[in-house]
Amino acid sequence: MATAVAATPGLSSFLKSLKHADVETSIEHFVSLLKRRQIRNSRPCAIATTQLLLRIVAASRTRDAASLIERVRKVGQRLIAAQPREMAVGNIVRRVLGLIREVEETGLDAAAFSEADHSDEPQQTHNNSLHRPVMNSHISDFSPLHHSAAGPTNVDLRQGSPALADFQDATGAHRPPLLTSHTSYATGPQVTSLFGLLSHPDEPSPLATPPAGAQSPVSKTGLRSGSITETSQAKMDVKAEVIDGIKELVDELEIVDDQIAASALEHIHANEIILTHTSSQTVQKFLIAAARKRKFTVIHAEAYPNDHVDTHATVLTGGKKGNDDDEEVDERWKPLISMGIQVIMIPDSAVFALMSRVNKVILAPHTVLANGGLIAATGALTIAQAAKVHQTPVVVVSGVYKLSPVYPFDMEELVEYGDPGKVIDFQQGDLVENVDVNNPIYDYVGADLVDLYITNLGGHAPSYLYRIVADHYRVDDINLS
Repeated sequence: MATAVAATPGLSSFLKSLKHADVETSIEHFVSLLKRRQIRNSRPCAIATTQLLLRIVAASRTRDAASLIERVRKVGQRLIAAQPREMAVGNIVRRVLGLIREVEETGLDAAAFSEADHSDEPQQTHNNSLHRPVMNSHISDFSPLHHSAAGPTNVDLRQGSPALADFQDATGAHRPPLLTSHTSYATGPQVTSLFGLLSHPDEPSPLATPPAGAQSPVSKTGLRSGSITETSQAKMDVKAEVIDGIKELVDELEIVDDQIAASALEHIHANEIILTHTSSQTVQKFLIAAARKRKFTVIHAEAYPNDHVDTHATVLTGGKKGNDDDEEVDERWKPLISMGIQVIMIPDSAVFALMSRVNKVILAPHTVLANGGLIAATGALTIAQAAKVHQTPVVVVSGVYKLSPVYPFDMEELVEYGDPGKVIDFQQGDLVENVDVNNPIYDYVGADLVDLYITNLGGHAPSYLYRIVADHYRVDDINLS
């Protein structure tokens, strides 16, 4: 008899549980996974947060934008409190809040425009000579644009005629003059001016014969017959629009690496020496896209002691090392060595010695801050400082979802520390008792050490990131508390 094997807690098991679990259970499940660090790093956290918010909005019974904003805000506060250093969670929550506000403002603008249009139309019908209602009898022979009342058939229309002056005094002095194509009927067919089209965009052609039984497009009260339908259509379904927007955000997370890799040939040239570190999927796809057409050399720092195992697996086999039954490690990519690219693995201590031979440094951040700085795996600061000494350009490849509106006011709070036993084994008791061992997982790299950011929106200077923050986040949503 086969025994069922429990799924390992992680991103794949959480996404499966969203299909049958209720909303509150899913929220508590995600909070526990964040606290236990069973879902970590920017991409898994962003995917899990987006799918959870999609489930919350879809299960919400209210269609009011204010209620949705309050609901998403409260959930976002719980998720951020569970793991404050995973800023991708807060970024996704803020983008969904901005999406709801945008949908709400679009609906209000459409309703206000429709209401103003219908409220001004009756007044224009009575006061403006260009919006006179259609005559109940036959169409006037005086104008093909329906802009005036029917005139007498025996009026002399020659220039300077007294009869024409009397007729103008009777019908109003504010009527615009007729074009030559409208006053000369013998030279050709009647032509509708652009001014008339802009004044009556929805009216049929004056030359077309209406079908039998058709009613006038203007009612007796001066309002169009379709005004009620247009007003009802202006009220959009806020919930449906928000769900569509979140689904677009899910699609963005799926194709962000391909969009970044599309610009690889613009930055990586033949016979260059590229330095990178850690096992970043974004960096590997970026290098693979350039390796299809160009040959270069890659120097890979192993990022010891936290990421060196994954780095070795990336260089040798592609992807991360892990259990074959785990679906999270199925996202493997082709190793660079199989494409004819020479890859050299070096320890972190050799970075400064080889930096003089390097043409370009490519880093992958954990989080990009609003001031242009970034938080990356340990070793990024050493690489960036060595690159600045040797005047080597530093390029950072990152999706927009990693860009956070947070400023590094307290850098100590942004740096996370891991197991010190990876640096010094606890079996060395005499040494452990006499020293304090720190194992930082992340480094903060200032904006002055970065030359270029490559996102799915293109290349940007560090000083331009504030503009992208303003485009993707609302001021009201920066502080969720």
